Amino acid sequence: MHPMVPAEAITRELIIKNTHAQVEIALLEEGKLVELHHEKKETRFTVGDLFLVKVKRVVSGLNAAFLDMGKQVEGFLHYTDLGPQFNSLRKLVQATVQGKQQNYLLKNFELEPDINKNDNINNVVKKGDFLLVQVLKEPISTKGPRLSCEISFAGRYLVLLPFSRSVTISKKITAKNERKRLESLATKLQLDGFGIIVRTAAENTADELITADLQELLSRWKSIMQKLPAELPPTKIMSEQSKTTTLLRDLLNASFSRIVTDDQDLANDLKNYIQNIAPKQENLVQYYQGKKPIFDFFGVNKQIKASFGKTVNLSGGVYIVIEHTEAMHVIDVNSGHKVAINTDHETNAMQVNTLAAEEVARQLRLRDIGGIIVIDFIDLKQTDNKKNLYNILRDSMEHDRARHTILPLSKFGLIQITRQRVRPEVQIITTEVCPTCNGQGVVEPTALLIDHIEEDLSYLFKELNYKKLHLKVHPFVESHLKKGWKSLRWQWIWKYKRWLSIESDSNIPIPDYHFYDENMSEIEL
Repeated sequence: MHPMVPAEAITRELIIKNTHAQVEIALLEEGKLVELHHEKKETRFTVGDLFLVKVKRVVSGLNAAFLDMGKQVEGFLHYTDLGPQFNSLRKLVQATVQGKQQNYLLKNFELEPDINKNDNINNVVKKGDFLLVQVLKEPISTKGPRLSCEISFAGRYLVLLPFSRSVTISKKITAKNERKRLESLATKLQLDGFGIIVRTAAENTADELITADLQELLSRWKSIMQKLPAELPPTKIMSEQSKTTTLLRDLLNASFSRIVTDDQDLANDLKNYIQNIAPKQENLVQYYQGKKPIFDFFGVNKQIKASFGKTVNLSGGVYIVIEHTEAMHVIDVNSGHKVAINTDHETNAMQVNTLAAEEVARQLRLRDIGGIIVIDFIDLKQTDNKKNLYNILRDSMEHDRARHTILPLSKFGLIQITRQRVRPEVQIITTEVCPTCNGQGVVEPTALLIDHIEEDLSYLFKELNYKKLHLKVHPFVESHLKKGWKSLRWQWIWKYKRWLSIESDSNIPIPDYHFYDENMSEIEL
């Protein structure tokens, strides 16, 4: 993908794998994996979730408060995340919890003065206070979620801001007439006590769709206010949409070529959701029914294994090394054996750096790396080349939705980046202990593995009386079990007079195997 390609010209695909424990989402641009999301079905804290909580303690030295989130988890609320209208929010929450406030649209609600941005949290928040907070960052390592009292609700076209008075148009909408139209519409739609941000997706969108989006956001706010009187902290008041629908809400446009999932119910839900946010595009959703795991069929697993190692190889022998320390990430660029015979050092260095810059931009999105990143490029001497490299990296990160800042090349040949960190970095181990010998240098005989499988098979058929079973194994084992017309599989079928199907999965180590019932639910042994 060339960094200068405009966002709307990029072909995007969303591949969604659903398991009993989590949903895995892969975003492909021009066939290349650029984002990978894992959403556990029992996730307690997601960016955007709203909680009613109680202040556990206030720490003046940190200018922050720690909030009781339940189950021995403490949320972190810094003074700067209270928001200017914190007193108005607290006043509304207290009145609503006590049943004294019924006007959820804030029409006659008297806003409190803004808090002093340079004050100390001790003067504003007290132990035992009830607060309505929104998750700003998911828990990372041993840290609890970072929270904010600046509540916002994101829709497809608008963001609703309670207690604000502003109307803001996305900077990415550049056409003057369109900005004027949207500003006029937003001003007309604005209600007392609410601010509005018009998102990029609203560009050239019909007024009625934007109006409907606002109504949906207001109904969400009303629902939250109606819940408060019946709830006791700590409790989740509202869950943000799933990562799948959030991605679609933020990214869905004409550039999407398809959305594929291996779950029929999820496919139906996605079609219904898309029908609401982007009518006539629900046909993008496809239900995958192939025998291969969906990530294998679409080449996602192959790209994961090639992209998440410490060393990432590029074309022509170029490679980058990504190191993680407590303070920052350090990325080193190496030319390998990419040395063109007919070009000088400067030209060759620029070619290597260009390849590396585009890959670094992809890696930051793919791994969701946040904080401070330092990149050591191949040394350049010409000022124009240094500027060009900076521009290439900046343009390559154009499609990165996380807030980031890039500094020009320093005199030491380093580029420094700060990138927003809102959730734990995606880490996938691509090296593993030998699955056959388990790192001991000895191999369990194949015959012993087959004996183990047959012992479990006999138990499931005879003792637990299963009529049909499905077995998943490594491809090598599948080949052994199905080899010949008198294969072991058919011998077992004839012996037990029950049906057995066998399927391979390259992600299963050689000595492992998994049994499933006829509904494809795994059988724990």
